[in-house]
Amino acid sequence: MGDVAGRDGKKQKIRNMVLSMAVVIPVAWLSYLFIPHDAGKNPVRTIGYQVELNAARRAAPYAVAAPEGLGEGWRATSVRYEPQSKMGSVWHLGFLDPQTQYVGIEQSNGSPAVFLDDATQQAEKTDKTVQAGGLTWQRYEGSRYNALVHEGNGVTTVVTGTASLERLTEMAAALKAEKTQSPEGTPSASAAPSATPAG
Repeated sequence: MGDVAGRDGKKQKIRNMVLSMAVVIPVAWLSYLFIPHDAGKNPVRTIGYQVELNAARRAAPYAVAAPEGLGEGWRATSVRYEPQSKMGSVWHLGFLDPQTQYVGIEQSNGSPAVFLDDATQQAEKTDKTVQAGGLTWQRYEGSRYNALVHEGNGVTTVVTGTASLERLTEMAAALKAEKTQSPEGTPSASAAPSATPAG
């Protein structure tokens, strides 16, 4: 008799579990359907970079480049300045273009060969050039990144990434390079497009 009661108790527990799941699962499914969730939202965070840019323009031994007047849809996603590295003094500013393709601005006063290999992800120099912002940029092409490169006044400036040539050129044309003196000094800026972003 006790065995029968025990079996009946287990059956009752199983039945209760099944009934509970029958209620919970549809509720969870309906919640998923009706609670807003943006699966297409880009997880990359947009950042501000003005503080870092101002600091780099005071500290760097060259005029630091950043874009002005980019069209809608561009988002800054990364920024850093390394005063001392194996590639010299290095400035980086990364963006996503309106098609969410990557475009990076890279500058260094170190060895161009070492720096370019890193900045362009081993892209190869071509014999093609692009005019942008009053400057001549050498085109590099690679399996991962394409790039536009300008060398001058002891600094190398690279616009690189997965974006189209049109977007890379748009970024290169928007670059303005400035070198700010110490806070008590008088700022020195390259306002005209023909003043090289490379310094």
